This record gives sequence, C-alpha cells and structure tokens, in this order.
Amino acid sequence: MANLTEAWARLDRHVERHRLATNTPGIALAITDKEKVLHTAVFGHADLAWQVPLTADHLFEIGSVGKSFTAIALLQLVEEGKLDLHKPITHYLPWFKVQSRYEPITVHHLLCHSAGLTVGADVSGDMRFAAWVLRETETGFAPGEHHRYSNAGYKLLGVLLQTLTGQSYAETMTERILRPLQMTRTDPVITHETRKRLAQGGAYWYDDRPHHHTHGIVPATWLETATPDGCLASTAEDMAIYLQMLLNGGAPLLTPESYALLTSRAIELEKDKSYYGYGLHTTVEENGTILIGHGGGMVGYSTIMQADMDLGIGIIALMTQPGTYGTWPYFWPLLQAGMNGEPLPEVPPLPDQTVVKNCADYVGQYQCGEKVLEITAADDHLFLHVNSETILLENRQPEHFYAPHPDFDLFLLHFGREGEKDGPVVELFYGNDWYVNGRYNGPTHFDIPENWLAYPGHYRSHNPWYTNFRIILRKGELWHIWPDGSGTRMVDLEDGRFRFGDGEHSPERLQFDSIVNGEAWRAIWSGNAFYRFFTP
Repeated sequence: MANLTEAWARLDRHVERHRLATNTPGIALAITDKEKVLHTAVFGHADLAWQVPLTADHLFEIGSVGKSFTAIALLQLVEEGKLDLHKPITHYLPWFKVQSRYEPITVHHLLCHSAGLTVGADVSGDMRFAAWVLRETETGFAPGEHHRYSNAGYKLLGVLLQTLTGQSYAETMTERILRPLQMTRTDPVITHETRKRLAQGGAYWYDDRPHHHTHGIVPATWLETATPDGCLASTAEDMAIYLQMLLNGGAPLLTPESYALLTSRAIELEKDKSYYGYGLHTTVEENGTILIGHGGGMVGYSTIMQADMDLGIGIIALMTQPGTYGTWPYFWPLLQAGMNGEPLPEVPPLPDQTVVKNCADYVGQYQCGEKVLEITAADDHLFLHVNSETILLENRQPEHFYAPHPDFDLFLLHFGREGEKDGPVVELFYGNDWYVNGRYNGPTHFDIPENWLAYPGHYRSHNPWYTNFRIILRKGELWHIWPDGSGTRMVDLEDGRFRFGDGEHSPERLQFDSIVNGEAWRAIWSGNAFYRFFTP
C-alpha cells in the first residue's frame, strides 16, 4: 500500500483551494475504512464574522443524508413485525389523503421516492402539517412508475414512524441509531440548544438572483427543525462512524436482508446507472465501481456522503454553503490510487467558468425591439457588449451564461437553438426580453390568453427554503424561474392551474389568485402561498 500521507496532503490542498474559490466559510472532512477513521481535516471558520476557527467538535446540519436514518428505523420495525412495506400508507395513517387517480401509495413507494408526490415546500420545521397539506396536492404518475424526489414523502414517513413507535423522532433516532453506534456528538433534531455547537451556516448576500463570488457571504437564516427528511446535526467523525456501519453491511443496526433493501436498486434514476434504494443512492461507475451514499442540503449547509463498496472506504464532507461540490471528482481517483499503491493523480486546476469551447455558436447581434445585444468571442471566452461596455460571460448551465453587470444580474442569459439541440443558435432570452439574430426565421408574434398578463412578476414567501421565484412571459409561454436562474415552462392545465417542473410527470402545480388591477397578488405552489413582491 502506498504512503497515504501525500494523498491526504493533496486532498487537503484541493479542498482548501475550492473553499477559497467558492467563498465557503467552513468544511469538515473525514475518511474511514470499515474499522477506523483514516483522515480528518477542518478548513476555514465556524463563524466567519467573528473569525472563529472551525474545529472537529463543531456540528453541521447534514440535511437529506438523514433520510437513510429514517429508512433504517422503519426497516427495524419491519424486522419486528410492526410494519409491512407494501401496505398502503393509509393502512397505518387512515387520515392521509392526496389527490390521485392511481392505486394507493405504499411505504415502499415513499421510501424510494416513487410515489409521485410533490417535492414539498418546507413551510414548517414540523412534519405534521407538511404531511397533512399533501391533500391539497396531486400525484404526477402511478406509484412505482418513475423516480421523483420528495421531501414531503419522507415527512409523511416520519409521522408513520412516530405513530408506530409512540416516540418522538428524536427519541427514536437516539434509541435505535445514535446510542447503538455511539454517535455521542450528534443531535437527532435541530433546536436552539443545537445552535450552541453549530458552525454558522453561510449564504450568498442575494437570495433572489444567480450567485457570484463578488456578492459576499452572510449568515444563513436560522431555523429549528425536526422533520425526518433531514433534521440531524453531526460532526465529520460521528458521520464516519455511520459510514463504517454502511461499509459493514448495516451491522449492528440491520439484518443482511434489511441492509439489502436499504441499498437496493429499487427505482432507476434518469441518470445512467444511478438508482435509489431506501434513503440511499447507488451509482455504478464506468469502471464497475459501486458507490452508495447521499447528498444533503440545508439552509446554509451542504453535505456529501459516499462509500466505495469495493474499496471499503467512505468519505463525508460537511460544508457551510455556498458549497464545494466541485471537489468531489478528484476524491475517488486520488483515494483509489493511494489505497492501491498506484501513482497519485495530480491536483487538478480550478475550473474556469469563463472558458467556453463552442464560443462561435453564440457570436452575433441579437435584437429585441430597439434593444440590441452583441456577443463576441476571443480565446474560448464569450463577451457581451452593451452600452459601450464589454462583459465577460460565465458558463453556468448548458446554454445559460451569467453576466456580472447590474443590468443583467437577476437572470441568466439563455440562448436558444433552432430545431434540435445541435441546431444553430438563433435567439437569446433575458427575463421577459426575447432577442433574435439574423438566423431566426420563425414566428415573431404569439397569442396568449388575456388573463395570463396578470401573472408575470416576483413572488416571495417567508419560507427560508424556497424564498422567492419569478414568473415571466417568453415567446407566448409562461415560465417559472428560480433564483439560481434555472427555469421550466409552465403548462396550462385549463382548470386555473399550471404544471411546472421536470416534465409531464411533475406533480408540481401553480395557480394564481387575488387578481387586483390586472395583477395576481398571490401564487399557490402545491398548497403553499407566495405573494407578489415590490422588487422586479
């Protein structure tokens, strides 16, 4: 076996470079095999404003990594004969309702995110109303037909868990998982007492637009939560203990049969060779390596947990956002080389979002009424020219670019192609503005229902998870745009509601009401209210 000292040194350098480049306040890292922790490291600050150094004892909110904790407790109830995974959830919770024309949803469907439920808007840090409000939503497909991630579904599972055990979620987690594994520094729910030991969560200054490293970092909104889709706070070393349990086939928490269900390929994701079991992802790499794990996102925190089942190594990275997910592709090649005694790969360069290999596709003049935007290219870089200014563009999503300029900071610039994905670029969108170039030969006028004119605008909620979104009109269609710039076309269901989200199977619904002077003052997203806001 190679000397791993240099592997840890390279890994730490890589993580710290990404932390600084992404303005991530703090990161805690642990790597373990089946028996012992191999490496730990902390980077940055627990409180950036007060320059408090991060230590191994600081807690991080681990988010959806906690879904596997919930799944383990439910599988233990199966072992005890108290739960049948394939019975309808209404067998145990007869009050539960959801609008559906399909067969009943089972516990199995909820565990593997194949129930067709909405993702859930996280309006409360308590699971009960989040489960109740599902009666105001509808399913997008027959249970078991597709995978669609649902935090609301796991909140419903938490109500089931409390009903069957007669205990609070915190009591169940402590008794069934934390105490047996001796995870003594982990809090099962996040309360004001937890906050005393937490690293301060971080967020970008603006919550209503695509982020940029120049925007600065602020403390994230604080909240208490006890919802079983992700409400634990832990340290990197405690989570290494949890990883050891997974690497050892679930012992001492689960039987081999239950562990097989936990890590099963219950439903295939759209991503090639990626599957979801019960609270855990399984990915089959091109070389045949099997990775299991989960990510987690909280308000101000993000987590990555993954285990190489062939190598017998697990990694946990706890971060106070904004996030350093870009570090991940280097982790496994480095560790695999180190553990196998092979030459270590060099630390890769930091990604450069300004490099665009197909620059020529976008070059040209684009016009929207009297407004003209010019796009030029030089040395694999794209530039926007407007009002005698030259702005270097940054690649964010396929065909989407960020322009660091106050006139273009609320949305991403979105280029559109003619016909298929490899057709020529013919149009450019920024918010409600639609620009075309000389290659565009399609229609230029679109009829829309008159009532749609009341809907475009900026809508906000006091929800710390989903704070705001915008509705825009684009080529005769309504679009729903999240602050990060991602958006989806809204489909008119002709009953006063719209479908939005990832395709025809999306259960997400949006409807508008409180129409005053030609403006909708409220938008209801799957039972949760957002209100027209005064900012553009």
